Amino acid sequence: MLVAVFISNLPESIAGSSGMRSGGWNRGKIFIFWLIIAIICASATVAGYSLFAGASPEWMSFIQAFAGGAILMVLANSMMPEAYEHGGKL
Repeated sequence: MLVAVFISNLPESIAGSSGMRSGGWNRGKIFIFWLIIAIICASATVAGYSLFAGASPEWMSFIQAFAGGAILMVLANSMMPEAYEHGGKL
């Protein structure tokens, strides 16, 4: 599961890093930025697991549907237009 999450987020992080690099950020600053994001995400994962360990199946279904919708929104709002802009129709 961890490998799948890493692989699925790799293209987005590469696109973000290249955008920061072209915006004038140095490699050290980009690395620190991603490290901070990784720490925040790991902390949020632990907190979410702790807070929702006893949640009902209905509540967990709502949370998972909301998360799935958020992922689709990110794809439709940022990744797809950028891919179309840089890659063309094909």
